[in-house]
Amino acid sequence: MRMYDLITKKKNGQELTQEEIQYFIKGYTNGEIPDYQAAALLMAIYFQGLNDKETAILTECMTHSGDVVDLSEIPGIKVDKHSTGGVGDTTTLVITPIVAACGVPIPKMSGRGLGHTGGTLDKLEAIPNFNISLSKAKFLENVKSIGLSIVGQTGNLVPADRKLYALRDVTSTIDNISLIASSIMSKKIASGTDAILLDVKTGSGAFMKSVEDSIELAQTMVNIGEHLGIKTIALITDMNQPLGQAIGNALEVKEALAVLRGEGPQDLTKLCLHLSANMLYLAEKGSLEECIKVAEGAIESGAAFDKFRELVKFQGGDVSVIDDPSLFAKAPYQKEIKAEQAGWITQIDSEQCGLASVTLGAGRQTLEDEIDFSAGIILKKKVGEQVAKGDVLAKIHTSDQNAIERAEEMIKEALHISSQAPQKLPLIYARVTSEGVEKLE
Repeated sequence: MRMYDLITKKKNGQELTQEEIQYFIKGYTNGEIPDYQAAALLMAIYFQGLNDKETAILTECMTHSGDVVDLSEIPGIKVDKHSTGGVGDTTTLVITPIVAACGVPIPKMSGRGLGHTGGTLDKLEAIPNFNISLSKAKFLENVKSIGLSIVGQTGNLVPADRKLYALRDVTSTIDNISLIASSIMSKKIASGTDAILLDVKTGSGAFMKSVEDSIELAQTMVNIGEHLGIKTIALITDMNQPLGQAIGNALEVKEALAVLRGEGPQDLTKLCLHLSANMLYLAEKGSLEECIKVAEGAIESGAAFDKFRELVKFQGGDVSVIDDPSLFAKAPYQKEIKAEQAGWITQIDSEQCGLASVTLGAGRQTLEDEIDFSAGIILKKKVGEQVAKGDVLAKIHTSDQNAIERAEEMIKEALHISSQAPQKLPLIYARVTSEGVEKLE
């Protein structure tokens, strides 16, 4: 078998066999296939596409290119959740304790933020002494003990994806549905859970800008999961404005705690309840309607908050900041941004807000950048709200006084005020299952 023949075959739009895809993934991961031939095949795939069968085979081969986590010693149906990335996307910190409090084990491997999107690990590390680098034995022990653990990816998981993603990044082959879907799903499947909930973001702050493209990506990932025996559901959710009010690590942790206390922003709370309900549904805890009520009960009873506190304690974190969020580190410089005219908030550019938070120190532009956990933005107004001249639109938090002016300009550019009220933005556009697409709003 030769790479030349695979490249020619896909260039001509023909279907690759399982043996051919296995040959490519194994050879490229082991260094036997050079970058220039792998890049040629990626470009052929980019233009000719992969069908559902090829995409599922590619995902399975990537999944088994390295270690696959064995969670068999944890009883019950294990459920994972993945978000395609957004701004103010604090959902993991809320839904994992909700679902775990309802009796579903959550062994969660999360990532760091890069660019304008935040990362769950960075948010958790805003909690003093929180340890995201547990041994496999401690990770499994925590899930068995309290039903929940959140760590960084460890071991040799999906090395094929690491190599291929780096190559795609420099060959302009990132934005292909099959390649995106196989990259995401190979990592999730290698994490060893029985079911996966996908939160596919759509809009200005998301990778997929249109609802149609987001649904196509969701369908591809659901098909992969089902083909490989993993129960999978996807929700298409809005990222045309940041989720909730907080953007930035410690600020988002405090907002997550507010949601778990039943005091959080309406949009973040609603989305977290729907995500939690779908995870409970995947774990066979009842109908979707019943699962929403169960999730609501976990917040109302305080069980979800207690579970998050337990998570922090079991992973070495300082629980005093959980009990009293005012103890979180505060940024030395804070500035209010006020409306220069009256009207209605018609748009908040999520990506621009995310980049402004990076400017303030809340994110990183390279993996080596250090994060200021206290930095970020609190949005005081959201799309659809009426404002008077002089109203506070947002508040900046930073340790870098020199960053304030630039971030303020970016936030002002992101917030649009008009004389007419805008149409209401849907929070959840659709639910995608193996049975099809259900439009929700």
